[in-house]
Amino acid sequence: MNTHDISALYDSHVMNTYGTRKRALVRGEGMRLWDSDGNEFTDYFAGIAVTNVGHCHPKVTEAITIQAQQLVHNSNLYLYENQGKLAALLSQNSFADQWFFCNSGAEANEGAIKLARRYWVQKETSKPVIVSALQSFHGRTMTTLSASGQKKLHDGFDPLMQGFKYVNLNDLDELEAAITEDVGAVLLEPIQGEGGIRTCDPEYLKSVRKLCDDKNVLMILDEIQTGCGRTGKLFAYEHAGIQPDIITLAKGLGNGVPIGALGCKQEIATGFSPGSHGSTFGGNPLCTAAALATLSVILDEDLVENAATQGAYLIEQLTELKSTHACITEVRGNGLMIGIQLDRPVGPVLESLMGKGIMAGPAGPDVLRLLPALIITKEHVDLFITKLNETLGAL
Repeated sequence: MNTHDISALYDSHVMNTYGTRKRALVRGEGMRLWDSDGNEFTDYFAGIAVTNVGHCHPKVTEAITIQAQQLVHNSNLYLYENQGKLAALLSQNSFADQWFFCNSGAEANEGAIKLARRYWVQKETSKPVIVSALQSFHGRTMTTLSASGQKKLHDGFDPLMQGFKYVNLNDLDELEAAITEDVGAVLLEPIQGEGGIRTCDPEYLKSVRKLCDDKNVLMILDEIQTGCGRTGKLFAYEHAGIQPDIITLAKGLGNGVPIGALGCKQEIATGFSPGSHGSTFGGNPLCTAAALATLSVILDEDLVENAATQGAYLIEQLTELKSTHACITEVRGNGLMIGIQLDRPVGPVLESLMGKGIMAGPAGPDVLRLLPALIITKEHVDLFITKLNETLGAL
């Protein structure tokens, strides 16, 4: 089918929650994508930080294919080798001892909030309130929506879930004042993705860790977007030299196969007991096969180091471009999670880049967001800089 025919199906039968979509994608390979009209694109968005090892990586494709021929799904009343191996590999490469698998980042954050609350109940203490940051984004369920500090996301969904406070990012005094006796956890993104690529200062995260320890409060890091190598470390908390109590992952973990993960220290895991939490599809043989292959590729092919190296080069080139184009007011981010602040709406810039065969994305109305696959090369960086330079010059 061509783009027009596919678009007609959407207009008739698919709820309009994403606005107008002008391209129908049909194939991907590495950093490249093709649409139904035969146009080729270089992808610097990776499905919103998802296809971390590139589209259709052969090792991930092989793992999915083999598993699909053996067993796709049964319930979590049984054991699955892939789930055990994935949990072990994550534990070997992080602070977390125990893992729970689900289907998405929103579900992982939902689980983290439930775990934090129930942990304190198990301790016979009432500490249900969670403090998060303004401009944060933690998901679309009613609970994770309520945890997100963006009013525009809340509009039309009242009454929101109770038990959430919001503070300004990187303001330690405000956070300390917000931690009252009923607060059980602080929930932060090391880099706010949907909030415009706003980064937690490493010293702030260190101070938050100490504050949580002093106040007997759990520290939850939402690494849905920053995790799995994106920032030049396998997990972004490593940049600050700290360990949270709870971490959430999704996006890049399965390279496009839906999977989320909630990890924590052994002591915190006691907050859950049989029957207290669950997921029908979470951690099934197929999604864990994909995630196990994806994480193995990231580790075995040194893609974390590549993200650090190419990310630094990309930020360097963008900073140089900023001196040429006054419409770029700031370049921020870490590794391959980068925001380019513009003095104008980002829409026309994205449209122009698309016309030049370049896919990127927004992070708000005036921020150009780059989230390329961790397999990106210097040549890919140079191509993007050339096309962005041409685009901004023309605009």
